[in-house]
Amino acid sequence: MGTTQLESVSEPKYWHLRTVLTEALESEFTVGEILPNERDLAARFGVARATLRQALEQLELEGRLQRRRGVGTTVAPPRMGVAVGTEQHAWPGTGEDAWQAVDCTLAEAPAAVAEALETERAEPVHTVRRTRMTHGQPVAAELLYIPQSSVPELTAIDAPHGAARARAVLRELQRLELEGNESAVELGSAHADDAKELDRLPGAPVLVVTTRFLAAGRTAALSVATYRADTCRLTFGDSGNVEIHQAPEQRAS
Repeated sequence: MGTTQLESVSEPKYWHLRTVLTEALESEFTVGEILPNERDLAARFGVARATLRQALEQLELEGRLQRRRGVGTTVAPPRMGVAVGTEQHAWPGTGEDAWQAVDCTLAEAPAAVAEALETERAEPVHTVRRTRMTHGQPVAAELLYIPQSSVPELTAIDAPHGAARARAVLRELQRLELEGNESAVELGSAHADDAKELDRLPGAPVLVVTTRFLAAGRTAALSVATYRADTCRLTFGDSGNVEIHQAPEQRAS
């Protein structure tokens, strides 16, 4: 690996270095490959290590790099595409659902959830917790809220606890005729529980996808899925083939 001197440009030096590093990632490195240490990288580009760290932190934030304690800095895999708002409506847990059930509890819902479900605050709600993985790493965590009235035939015998209970709740939910779903996406920050589950620091940027599942003219279930913003991209449109990409010069290799 030779030495590359940065050009004199008007933009911040770390930002220009980020652009140069992106080009190097695309031409010289493969997914999962470990980058040289900071000292060698700083020497290659003729910059201070503080400038290099700023550029590396920006690339990590954008999902192009992954920095792991005890391993080093590696090239991140491409962002996972997540279809949102397609014509193929389906209940959670059916078809090619990539989520894994983790747990399920039955309790009074938080006020905001009860309002979104349009249920009485005192009505018990099943909270199904699920996770989504890609390349062996967690990329999303979901809380799926299902009012007891949506699964009236479910019994404790059918689903005593844990992941088995979660799967039983989903199977019972699928007995309803799904009329459609509505999704909304917003940028947020990872709370402590989400950050732990997603292997991120609290406050890390996340994409929050809230989906209402409709049946019998009401909201039968509510999903709040939190995606790592550094590893995911969302796809929109009736056919699911219209994608929201980064600019070409920012696209991950």
